[in-house]
Amino acid sequence: MEQTKMKSFFSAAGRLAAVAAIVALSAAPAIAQQATDPAAQPTAPAAAPATTDPAATAPAAAPAETPAPAETGVGEAAATTEVVENPYGLNAIIEHGDFVSKGTLIAMAIMSAGTWYILVTKLIEQSMLMGQAKAAERNFWNAGSLEDGAAKLKENNTFRMIAEDGLRAIQHHDGSMTDAIDLNSWVSLSLQRSVDAVNSRLQGGLAFLATVGSTAPFIGLFGTVWGIYHALVSIGISGQASIDKVAGPVGEALIMTAIGLLVAVPAVLAYNWLTRRNKGAMDKVRNFAADLHGLLIAGHKNSANVARSA
Repeated sequence: MEQTKMKSFFSAAGRLAAVAAIVALSAAPAIAQQATDPAAQPTAPAAAPATTDPAATAPAAAPAETPAPAETGVGEAAATTEVVENPYGLNAIIEHGDFVSKGTLIAMAIMSAGTWYILVTKLIEQSMLMGQAKAAERNFWNAGSLEDGAAKLKENNTFRMIAEDGLRAIQHHDGSMTDAIDLNSWVSLSLQRSVDAVNSRLQGGLAFLATVGSTAPFIGLFGTVWGIYHALVSIGISGQASIDKVAGPVGEALIMTAIGLLVAVPAVLAYNWLTRRNKGAMDKVRNFAADLHGLLIAGHKNSANVARSA
């Protein structure tokens, strides 16, 4: 019985020893892993912020002084917004161009100024003539006689001058060398000369506009050829066709072409417009002269008949 109890005791003790050994073996790797894990061990840098060494705190204070580069960037941005003068524009031609370029510009400037001067003056002259035609239709034909009708018009009125020329032709025909010409032809010639004088005055300046309109593009083309010649010379001297060598002369050539067109186009338009307006004005003058011619001849015949009957 005792032996049986002793066997049972030793058997239980052996089992406990085996369980303890298994527990010890399973716990040993976990302890070893905990001992070698870097994350489980406290690191020395965690205590670094507590140091009071000035050398250690200097790098942390450096970022506080970084606004200086921002100020420099603002200054550079402001510098880049400055207006840069165009080195290849019209001012460059005026300041640095040779005598040929400047002479071409002066010639086209004179043509342009003359075109606009003639356009403005001719428009004023044509408007005045149209107003005089209205005054003649309103006052001249309602008068009792040709002399009274001429007196109702202003002294500078073109239609008054035509009427006075017709009256002088009637008065100076008898008893002079003009007796060899019949009265009808003589009055017609006198009135025709007056009408031609008005037409010549209206046509003044139109030849200049026609000349400018036909020659200004070729003058601009001459400036273009001269600019291309300068570009070729620059390429030959430098030995390379870089953009900085040809930009100036080519820009000069293009500007000359543009100026030639800007001068020619207004001249052509002004010529056509003024010619059309002149035709309308001269129609009024010719109609007035034709009506006046009929009245002069009829009035002279009536006067002659009255003299014979007396």
